[in-house]
Amino acid sequence: MEFRQLETFVVVSEELHFAKAAERLYLSPGRVSQIVRSLEDSIGARLFERTSRRVRLTPLGERFLADVRPAYEGLHGAVNRARSAARSVYGVLRVGFLSTPGEAVTGAVRAFERRFPECAVELVEVPLSDPFGKVREGVVDLTFTLLPVAEPDLETSVALNRVPLKLALSPAHPLAGRVSIDAEELAGVPLVGVEGPAPQRWRELTAPVTTPSGLPIPSAGAVSTSQEGLTEVALNRGSMLFCTPTAAYLGRDDVTFVPVTGLPDSVLGLVWQRTRRTAAVTAFAEVAADRNAGEVAVNLQRVTG
Repeated sequence: MEFRQLETFVVVSEELHFAKAAERLYLSPGRVSQIVRSLEDSIGARLFERTSRRVRLTPLGERFLADVRPAYEGLHGAVNRARSAARSVYGVLRVGFLSTPGEAVTGAVRAFERRFPECAVELVEVPLSDPFGKVREGVVDLTFTLLPVAEPDLETSVALNRVPLKLALSPAHPLAGRVSIDAEELAGVPLVGVEGPAPQRWRELTAPVTTPSGLPIPSAGAVSTSQEGLTEVALNRGSMLFCTPTAAYLGRDDVTFVPVTGLPDSVLGLVWQRTRRTAAVTAFAEVAADRNAGEVAVNLQRVTG
Protein backbone atom coordinates (compact mmCIF):
# COMPACT_ATOMS: atom_id res chain seq x y z
CA MET A 1 0.00 0.00 0.00
CA GLU A 2 1.42 3.37 -1.05
CA PHE A 3 1.31 6.70 0.77
CA ARG A 4 -0.43 8.26 -2.25
CA GLN A 5 -3.28 5.74 -1.90
CA LEU A 6 -3.74 6.53 1.79
CA GLU A 7 -3.55 10.27 1.14
CA THR A 8 -6.15 10.06 -1.62
CA PHE A 9 -8.47 7.91 0.51
CA VAL A 10 -8.30 10.32 3.47
CA VAL A 11 -8.89 13.42 1.32
CA VAL A 12 -11.84 11.84 -0.52
CA SER A 13 -13.33 10.73 2.81
CA GLU A 14 -13.08 14.33 4.05
CA GLU A 15 -14.52 15.93 0.90
CA LEU A 16 -16.93 13.17 -0.12
CA HIS A 17 -16.54 14.64 -3.57
CA PHE A 18 -14.04 13.37 -6.13
CA ALA A 19 -13.65 16.67 -8.01
CA LYS A 20 -12.98 18.65 -4.81
CA ALA A 21 -10.56 15.98 -3.60
CA ALA A 22 -8.78 16.16 -6.95
CA GLU A 23 -8.31 19.92 -6.54
CA ARG A 24 -6.72 19.44 -3.12
CA LEU A 25 -4.46 16.69 -4.41
CA TYR A 26 -3.53 18.52 -7.65
CA LEU A 27 -4.77 15.51 -9.63
CA SER A 28 -7.48 14.94 -12.18
CA PRO A 29 -10.80 13.44 -10.94
CA GLY A 30 -10.13 10.43 -13.16
CA ARG A 31 -6.76 9.85 -11.52
CA VAL A 32 -8.35 10.11 -8.06
CA SER A 33 -10.94 7.48 -9.04
CA GLN A 34 -8.19 5.26 -10.37
CA ILE A 35 -6.20 5.46 -7.11
CA VAL A 36 -9.29 4.72 -5.01
CA ARG A 37 -10.17 1.70 -7.17
CA SER A 38 -6.61 0.42 -6.83
CA LEU A 39 -6.83 0.73 -3.04
CA GLU A 40 -10.18 -1.03 -2.97
CA ASP A 41 -8.83 -3.81 -5.16
CA SER A 42 -5.90 -4.34 -2.82
CA ILE A 43 -8.26 -4.51 0.19
CA GLY A 44 -10.86 -6.61 -1.60
CA ALA A 45 -13.93 -4.53 -0.80
CA ARG A 46 -15.55 -1.17 -1.53
CA LEU A 47 -14.61 1.77 0.69
CA PHE A 48 -17.00 4.28 -0.89
CA GLU A 49 -20.56 4.13 -2.14
CA ARG A 50 -20.71 6.27 -5.26
CA THR A 51 -23.72 7.45 -7.20
CA SER A 52 -24.20 10.28 -9.67
CA ARG A 53 -25.43 12.48 -6.82
CA ARG A 54 -23.37 11.56 -3.75
CA VAL A 55 -20.32 9.87 -2.32
CA ARG A 56 -20.22 8.32 1.14
CA LEU A 57 -18.07 5.89 3.09
CA THR A 58 -19.15 2.29 3.44
CA PRO A 59 -19.12 0.84 6.97
CA LEU A 60 -15.79 -0.78 6.10
CA GLY A 61 -14.55 2.56 4.79
CA GLU A 62 -15.46 4.24 8.08
CA ARG A 63 -13.58 1.62 10.10
CA PHE A 64 -10.62 1.82 7.72
CA LEU A 65 -10.54 5.62 8.03
CA ALA A 66 -10.50 5.41 11.82
CA ASP A 67 -7.63 2.93 11.68
CA VAL A 68 -5.44 4.68 9.12
CA ARG A 69 -5.95 8.34 10.04
CA PRO A 70 -3.41 8.39 12.92
CA ALA A 71 -0.79 6.67 10.75
CA TYR A 72 -1.56 8.96 7.82
CA GLU A 73 -1.29 12.11 9.93
CA GLY A 74 2.04 10.90 11.33
CA LEU A 75 3.40 10.19 7.85
CA HIS A 76 2.02 13.45 6.48
CA GLY A 77 3.73 15.39 9.26
CA ALA A 78 7.00 13.57 8.68
CA VAL A 79 6.89 14.35 4.95
CA ASN A 80 6.13 18.02 5.59
CA ARG A 81 8.94 18.29 8.12
CA ALA A 82 11.37 16.67 5.69
CA ARG A 83 10.31 19.04 2.90
CA SER A 84 10.70 22.02 5.21
CA ALA A 85 14.16 20.85 6.26
CA ALA A 86 15.18 20.38 2.63
CA ARG A 87 14.22 24.00 1.93
CA SER A 88 15.87 25.40 5.04
CA VAL A 89 19.46 26.40 5.62
CA TYR A 90 20.43 25.65 9.21
CA GLY A 91 22.54 23.29 11.27
CA VAL A 92 26.07 22.34 10.17
CA LEU A 93 27.47 22.33 6.63
CA ARG A 94 30.72 20.40 6.16
CA VAL A 95 32.93 21.91 3.47
CA GLY A 96 36.14 20.34 2.21
CA PHE A 97 39.23 22.15 0.95
CA LEU A 98 42.46 21.12 -0.77
CA SER A 99 45.81 21.78 0.89
CA THR A 100 45.15 25.31 2.12
CA PRO A 101 41.99 27.18 3.16
CA GLY A 102 42.96 30.34 1.31
CA GLU A 103 40.93 33.52 0.94
CA ALA A 104 38.68 31.98 -1.71
CA VAL A 105 37.66 29.40 0.90
CA THR A 106 37.56 31.48 4.09
CA GLY A 107 35.95 34.43 2.31
CA ALA A 108 33.13 32.23 1.04
CA VAL A 109 32.63 30.76 4.52
CA ARG A 110 32.43 34.20 6.14
CA ALA A 111 29.97 35.46 3.52
CA PHE A 112 27.79 32.35 3.88
CA GLU A 113 27.65 32.49 7.67
CA ARG A 114 26.74 36.20 7.53
CA ARG A 115 23.86 35.46 5.19
CA PHE A 116 22.74 32.27 6.98
CA PRO A 117 23.64 32.72 10.66
CA GLU A 118 21.75 29.55 11.67
CA CYS A 119 24.07 27.38 9.58
CA ALA A 120 27.66 26.85 10.78
CA VAL A 121 30.41 25.71 8.42
CA GLU A 122 32.93 23.05 9.43
CA LEU A 123 36.06 22.96 7.27
CA VAL A 124 37.61 19.57 6.51
CA GLU A 125 40.89 19.05 4.67
CA VAL A 126 40.61 16.81 1.60
CA PRO A 127 43.73 14.96 0.39
CA LEU A 128 45.10 15.78 -3.06
CA SER A 129 45.26 12.07 -3.81
CA ASP A 130 41.51 11.57 -3.24
CA PRO A 131 39.69 14.83 -3.97
CA PHE A 132 36.20 13.29 -4.22
CA GLY A 133 36.32 10.45 -1.69
CA LYS A 134 35.00 12.43 1.28
CA VAL A 135 32.15 13.86 -0.80
CA ARG A 136 31.12 10.39 -1.95
CA GLU A 137 31.37 8.98 1.58
CA GLY A 138 29.29 11.82 3.02
CA VAL A 139 32.12 13.06 5.26
CA VAL A 140 31.68 16.49 3.64
CA ASP A 141 28.60 17.97 1.98
CA LEU A 142 30.62 19.69 -0.75
CA THR A 143 34.25 20.55 -1.34
CA PHE A 144 36.44 23.09 -3.07
CA THR A 145 38.32 21.47 -5.93
CA LEU A 146 40.01 22.07 -9.25
CA LEU A 147 37.80 22.33 -12.34
CA PRO A 148 36.81 20.82 -14.66
CA VAL A 149 35.43 17.67 -13.04
CA ALA A 150 34.18 14.84 -15.26
CA GLU A 151 32.52 12.47 -12.78
CA PRO A 152 28.94 11.39 -13.64
CA ASP A 153 27.79 11.21 -10.00
CA LEU A 154 29.11 14.65 -9.13
CA GLU A 155 27.87 18.16 -9.84
CA THR A 156 29.95 21.33 -9.88
CA SER A 157 29.55 25.05 -9.35
CA VAL A 158 30.63 27.80 -11.67
CA ALA A 159 34.31 28.73 -11.64
CA LEU A 160 35.04 30.71 -8.46
CA ASN A 161 38.46 31.99 -9.47
CA ARG A 162 41.11 31.63 -12.15
CA VAL A 163 44.71 32.18 -11.09
CA PRO A 164 48.14 31.63 -12.69
CA LEU A 165 50.39 28.73 -11.77
CA LYS A 166 53.79 28.76 -10.11
CA LEU A 167 56.46 26.08 -10.17
CA ALA A 168 57.94 25.00 -6.86
CA LEU A 169 61.68 24.38 -7.17
CA SER A 170 64.59 23.72 -4.88
CA PRO A 171 66.77 26.86 -4.52
CA ALA A 172 69.56 24.66 -5.91
CA HIS A 173 67.68 24.07 -9.17
CA PRO A 174 69.12 25.88 -12.24
CA LEU A 175 65.75 27.56 -12.94
CA ALA A 176 65.17 28.75 -9.38
CA GLY A 177 66.57 32.23 -10.08
CA ARG A 178 64.38 32.90 -13.12
CA VAL A 179 61.73 35.61 -13.21
CA SER A 180 59.41 33.20 -15.05
CA ILE A 181 59.44 29.85 -16.82
CA ASP A 182 57.79 29.10 -20.15
CA ALA A 183 55.47 26.09 -20.22
CA GLU A 184 57.53 24.48 -22.99
CA GLU A 185 60.53 24.38 -20.65
CA LEU A 186 58.68 21.90 -18.46
CA ALA A 187 59.76 19.23 -20.96
CA GLY A 188 63.08 19.35 -19.13
CA VAL A 189 61.71 19.63 -15.59
CA PRO A 190 60.41 16.41 -13.93
CA LEU A 191 57.13 17.11 -12.15
CA VAL A 192 55.93 15.61 -8.89
CA GLY A 193 52.38 14.37 -9.45
CA VAL A 194 49.49 13.11 -7.34
CA GLU A 195 48.87 9.42 -6.78
CA GLY A 196 45.49 7.66 -6.95
CA PRO A 197 42.60 7.22 -6.36
CA ALA A 198 42.32 10.67 -7.93
CA PRO A 199 41.00 10.32 -11.50
CA GLN A 200 43.61 10.55 -14.24
CA ARG A 201 42.09 13.71 -15.73
CA TRP A 202 42.20 15.41 -12.33
CA ARG A 203 45.79 14.30 -11.73
CA GLU A 204 46.78 15.93 -15.01
CA LEU A 205 45.41 19.25 -13.74
CA THR A 206 48.06 19.16 -11.00
CA ALA A 207 50.84 17.65 -13.12
CA PRO A 208 50.32 17.81 -16.91
CA VAL A 209 51.99 15.03 -18.88
CA THR A 210 52.74 17.18 -21.94
CA THR A 211 53.55 20.80 -22.71
CA PRO A 212 51.03 22.87 -24.73
CA SER A 213 52.90 21.89 -27.93
CA GLY A 214 52.80 18.20 -27.02
CA LEU A 215 56.30 17.62 -25.67
CA PRO A 216 56.32 14.99 -22.90
CA ILE A 217 56.93 16.21 -19.36
CA PRO A 218 58.96 13.75 -17.27
CA SER A 219 57.55 12.43 -14.01
CA ALA A 220 59.26 12.75 -10.64
CA GLY A 221 56.92 10.32 -8.90
CA ALA A 222 53.66 10.89 -7.06
CA VAL A 223 52.64 12.01 -3.57
CA SER A 224 49.47 12.13 -1.50
CA THR A 225 49.71 15.63 0.00
CA SER A 226 51.14 19.05 -0.76
CA GLN A 227 53.60 18.80 2.11
CA GLU A 228 54.92 15.48 0.78
CA GLY A 229 55.38 17.14 -2.59
CA LEU A 230 57.17 20.16 -1.13
CA THR A 231 59.52 17.86 0.74
CA GLU A 232 60.46 16.17 -2.54
CA VAL A 233 60.97 19.62 -4.09
CA ALA A 234 63.12 20.82 -1.18
CA LEU A 235 65.33 17.73 -1.67
CA ASN A 236 65.63 18.67 -5.38
CA ARG A 237 64.01 15.42 -6.47
CA GLY A 238 61.52 17.19 -8.74
CA SER A 239 59.33 20.25 -9.09
CA MET A 240 55.62 20.76 -8.46
CA LEU A 241 52.93 23.09 -9.79
CA PHE A 242 50.77 25.17 -7.45
CA CYS A 243 48.24 27.93 -7.99
CA THR A 244 49.51 31.38 -6.98
CA PRO A 245 47.47 31.73 -3.73
CA THR A 246 48.53 28.27 -2.52
CA ALA A 247 52.15 29.00 -3.37
CA ALA A 248 52.00 32.16 -1.23
CA TYR A 249 50.42 30.20 1.64
CA LEU A 250 52.96 27.37 1.46
CA GLY A 251 56.06 29.58 1.21
CA ARG A 252 59.15 28.18 2.95
CA ASP A 253 62.88 28.91 2.95
CA ASP A 254 63.93 25.70 1.20
CA VAL A 255 61.49 26.07 -1.74
CA THR A 256 61.35 28.74 -4.45
CA PHE A 257 58.19 29.50 -6.44
CA VAL A 258 58.60 30.77 -10.02
CA PRO A 259 55.66 31.90 -12.22
CA VAL A 260 54.90 29.72 -15.26
CA THR A 261 53.67 31.30 -18.48
CA GLY A 262 51.83 29.51 -21.26
CA LEU A 263 49.72 27.14 -19.12
CA PRO A 264 45.96 27.51 -18.55
CA ASP A 265 45.02 29.17 -15.29
CA SER A 266 44.15 27.03 -12.28
CA VAL A 267 40.36 27.07 -11.85
CA LEU A 268 38.73 26.63 -8.44
CA GLY A 269 35.16 25.51 -7.95
CA LEU A 270 32.87 23.45 -5.75
CA VAL A 271 31.71 19.87 -6.18
CA TRP A 272 28.99 17.80 -4.48
CA GLN A 273 27.04 14.58 -5.05
CA ARG A 274 24.06 14.99 -7.37
CA THR A 275 21.84 12.93 -5.04
CA ARG A 276 22.82 14.93 -1.93
CA ARG A 277 22.21 18.47 -3.09
CA THR A 278 20.47 20.13 -0.15
CA ALA A 279 19.23 23.67 0.30
CA ALA A 280 22.40 24.45 2.27
CA VAL A 281 24.67 23.09 -0.48
CA THR A 282 22.83 25.18 -3.08
CA ALA A 283 22.99 28.27 -0.87
CA PHE A 284 26.73 27.89 -0.23
CA ALA A 285 27.47 27.49 -3.95
CA GLU A 286 25.39 30.59 -4.72
CA VAL A 287 27.07 32.67 -2.01
CA ALA A 288 30.54 31.58 -3.19
CA ALA A 289 29.63 32.50 -6.77
CA ASP A 290 28.18 35.89 -5.73
CA ARG A 291 31.26 36.67 -3.68
CA ASN A 292 33.53 35.73 -6.56
CA ALA A 293 31.59 38.03 -8.90
CA GLY A 294 32.09 40.84 -6.38
CA GLU A 295 35.82 40.17 -6.14
CA VAL A 296 36.14 40.23 -9.94
CA ALA A 297 34.34 43.59 -10.09
CA VAL A 298 36.62 45.04 -7.40
CA ASN A 299 39.75 43.81 -9.16
CA LEU A 300 38.55 45.18 -12.50
CA GLN A 301 37.88 48.56 -10.90
CA ARG A 302 41.40 48.61 -9.46
CA VAL A 303 42.87 47.89 -12.88
CA THR A 304 40.78 50.44 -14.81
CA GLY A 305 40.41 53.08 -12.09
